[in-house]
Parts: sequence; C-alpha cells; structure tokens
Amino acid sequence: MKIDLSRKVLMNMYRNLVLSRRYEEKLIELFSQGKISGWIHSGLGQEGTGVAIGESLNKEDYLVPYFRSRSSLIAKGINLNELTAEIFGKNTGCCKGRSGEGHIAEPGLGIIGAGGVIGSSIPIGVGLAYAANLEGEKRVVACCFGDGATSRGSFHEAINMAAVMNLPIVFVCENNLYAEFSNITIQMKIKDIFKRAEAYGIPGVAVDGCDPIAVYEAMIEAVERARKGKGPSLIETKSYRWRGHFEGDPCEYRPKEELDNWLKRDSLIFYQNSLKKANVIDTKKISEVEREAKNIIEKAIQFAFESPFPSLEEIMEDVYA
Repeated sequence: MKIDLSRKVLMNMYRNLVLSRRYEEKLIELFSQGKISGWIHSGLGQEGTGVAIGESLNKEDYLVPYFRSRSSLIAKGINLNELTAEIFGKNTGCCKGRSGEGHIAEPGLGIIGAGGVIGSSIPIGVGLAYAANLEGEKRVVACCFGDGATSRGSFHEAINMAAVMNLPIVFVCENNLYAEFSNITIQMKIKDIFKRAEAYGIPGVAVDGCDPIAVYEAMIEAVERARKGKGPSLIETKSYRWRGHFEGDPCEYRPKEELDNWLKRDSLIFYQNSLKKANVIDTKKISEVEREAKNIIEKAIQFAFESPFPSLEEIMEDVYA
C-alpha cells in the first residue's frame, strides 16, 4: 500500500514530537519540585509512537489512549492548557480536574477511555467500534495499551470479539519491555507480541516505535483496512520508557546498559536527522519549532497554575459511586 507522506504530515509529526518531548521533560521537572500532586507516569522516550498514532486518525475517529503516552493526545489535537490543568487537578481541566493524568478523556475529539487499571480500556475501545459499526459510521478506533495488558483477560476477550465481529479497530501495543517492574521475559514466553494476532485470525505487524514514519505507515494501512470494513489489526511498536514506572521509581530492576542502548535510539534525534536529510527541515526550522513548543508549554503551565481547584461543593460533581 502506497502511503502519502506529504510535507504537511511530516511536519505535523515533527512539531508534535518536539512538543511532546519538551512537555514530558517539563512535567518531570515540575513533579520533582513538588508542584504537581499525585502521580506522573512518564512516556519519555515513547513519543515517536504516539505522534504517529494521532496523525493517522481523522477528527471523527476514536482514540482510546494509553495512560503513559500523552503524545497521542497532543497529536489528536487536545488543548494543552486543558490537559495541563487536568494534570494539576484544576477546574479548567478537560475533565474538570477529576481525572488526573491517568484517566484523560475529551469526547469532542473522540478521546475516550484512558484508564489506570491495566487493560481496562481495551473492552471500551471494542465497544466504541461495535457502536460505530452498528450505526453505519466510518469511524475507526485506535486502542492503545502497553505490553503488560496483553497478558490480561480483557485483551484476549476483546480482541477475539473484535475479530469475530469484524469491527473497525486498530489495537496498538506500545511494547516498552516492562509491565510496571517486570521485564517482558517474565511476563510471557514469546518475544513478539504481534504474533498473538494470528490466533485470532487478524493481521499483526511489529514496527520500530522510535521511527514515527514506520509507525505512521503501519497505522494508515490498518486504519484504512478497518474503515473499509475489513476488520481489526494488531500493531506492536517496539519502544522503551526512559523513566521508571512512575516518577520516583529508582529502576533498580533494569540494567543501566539497557537504558544507555535505547537512549542512542532517541526518536526525536532519529526523526530530526531523517527530515534534515530529506530537506524538510533545517537548523532555522528546528529552532523555530523549539521556540513554538516552549511558548505553548509555558502558556499551558501558567494557565494551570492560575486556574482554581474545585471547591468542596463541586468536587463530587460528575463522580458516580
């Protein structure tokens, strides 16, 4: 399948990649200073996958995001002011400060279902695909999760249902080699998660998660397949999280040389060099994009700091027992 890699697509992914990287770095910095309550589960190092996922979707398509990958939210078009306010627990957040970083939703953009319970959002993605199919819509669902989720019953039940019912959904496993503190070799006997697709009779493919173009091409093929009524696919993106499971995790369970090797495969540097060789960007454009990202992030942080927390009277609104 020939994939359209227009200059616009390439630049959209680059801008979102820079923005996502600088945003993750800023959140880590603010959390270390005690300026963010709760938790931060950083997606630093995995941004190359997220920006490609968001870019491959139409506005009306659904994104069921992976709680660690804010880059997919950014690429789908979420307002960074509202996302930041949500992470800070403020009333002006996209979920009125109720969700924190792990349960982000923005129905107006088709962003639904992020959850903190591993694998819990996969059946939600299948439900959305079923609804779209039932109503005769051409909407596609991109459902994202980590490698640990593929060992949960929710993954196997949901992917089987999607396959049997030929639903318009793309399952995206962002394999960063660790489920919480456990290496993939402890979780499963297989090395390639995408091969699990064969058991359900659907296409499966693995791509380099550090290469936005490779992820985008795989996503476009799977999305168009789903949109044409040909059913689901499973994409495994091979990547790595540079930080621990959460900020403050000392990461004593993984060898230092493993991290060092993956740092050499930085998706931002890799993609930047690729675009330079293709004469899509130059030093001037790189500086311009960095300035844009810094300005957007500074405004978002200021907006979040200046926004109010929910009052005691408001805090239980939209919360159901």
